[in-house]
Amino acid sequence: MSTRRILITGGAGFVGSTLALSFKRDEPGAEVIAFDNLRRRGSEVTLSRLRAGGVSFVHGDVRNREDLEAVGAVDLLVECSAEPSVHAGYDGSPDYLVHTNLLGLIHCLEHLRRTGGDLVFLSTSRVYPIASLRALPLVPEGDRLVITEGASGPGWSRAGIDEHFPLEGGRSLYGATKLSGELMIREYVEMYGMKAVINRCGVLAGPWQMGKVDQGFAVLWVARHVYGGELAYMGFGGEGRQVRDLLHVDDLYELVRLQAADLGRHNGAVYNVGGGPEVSVSLRELTRWCEQVSGRSVPITRRPETRPADIPYYVSDCSRVREVTGWKPTRPAGRIVEDIHRWLIEHRAALEPILGA
Repeated sequence: MSTRRILITGGAGFVGSTLALSFKRDEPGAEVIAFDNLRRRGSEVTLSRLRAGGVSFVHGDVRNREDLEAVGAVDLLVECSAEPSVHAGYDGSPDYLVHTNLLGLIHCLEHLRRTGGDLVFLSTSRVYPIASLRALPLVPEGDRLVITEGASGPGWSRAGIDEHFPLEGGRSLYGATKLSGELMIREYVEMYGMKAVINRCGVLAGPWQMGKVDQGFAVLWVARHVYGGELAYMGFGGEGRQVRDLLHVDDLYELVRLQAADLGRHNGAVYNVGGGPEVSVSLRELTRWCEQVSGRSVPITRRPETRPADIPYYVSDCSRVREVTGWKPTRPAGRIVEDIHRWLIEHRAALEPILGA
């Protein structure tokens, strides 16, 4: 029976809490610690779930090195803390974004350097430059955009975007903090012998995500169909054909657990992690899923103007991580929508004040 200590930073958030509870379920002898500053809306709802699942909670902030020091040595740190909005900083100060995503990670690295322990870092697909993604040869096909048949280039094809996609260009401050964090991790691996793996995640989705337009759009879409309210096809002419791949958070956990069990094999590796072409949806397609599951439709307006950080297409090519681990997502888009819908219905009293129109 495992007796290791596992620290999940951002542990009261959507991804962090799911990983914490799943680790505790599968390793009941482990001490699993959820570390969070409770800044995100809805995070307070998670505390009772963590407590019921046997996960310890520490109220702390990665921006404060002393908060991490108080936790003590751990065997594994899963870094989920972040300001996750790609639009952060466009309309104001980037201080919280930079201090949380970059300085907070450095504090985690320093904690592990001093006390030992391995690192799993959740990075993002938004490390790839915006202009380059917008320049992909895309054509309408039914209700979605697709890469032109037979077209391919460095790091991209109809299979999606892989780890060799060029990194030259602007990517938003959010993407820049994550890419900077990746570089710092690789230096700590080389200089200090730390073991770490980096996962560039696509769009994560599932129950207990407090979705908004810029983070968690799948939950937002289902919630509007359950609780009511308007939606909008935003950007790229307002047609709703832009495409992203979805990854169920439980599929992510299964990969993280595989990696954590043998981090020496993955040390210093960078993987693109997402649903891939098989679990990709356009907004139009997502609307149809939501209508089918909920049995209702909602008004959807068109806002053709494209915001600076928006991209029309991103699908993860996960060939590398699949070759190394054998992992692949097992939960299709329809299952993701159904799981979210069930959660919204079962916890309506707690969730409608947060996710209602």
